[in-house]
Amino acid sequence: MVSYETVRAWGGKFGPSIAKKIRSKRKPPSDRWHLDEVVITIRGRKYWLWRAVDSNGAVLDLLVQTRRNTRTAKRFISRLMARLG
Repeated sequence: MVSYETVRAWGGKFGPSIAKKIRSKRKPPSDRWHLDEVVITIRGRKYWLWRAVDSNGAVLDLLVQTRRNTRTAKRFISRLMARLG
């Protein structure tokens, strides 16, 4: 029998290297991106979910905010551009 602590320790030890291999095999994002914004309600409060996907449907980035304004949109896009160019 294996305890949950053993599994947690194994995940902490080998997880980053496995994730790195998976990311290296991922195709680069396409040149066309789609940005979407959706209002969601969690425990009675409104949140805005910002999502960027490429034309293949791969999720590039997510952002959940309690407010919706120009500053938030610009920050989301600039963070996406800095990460993916």
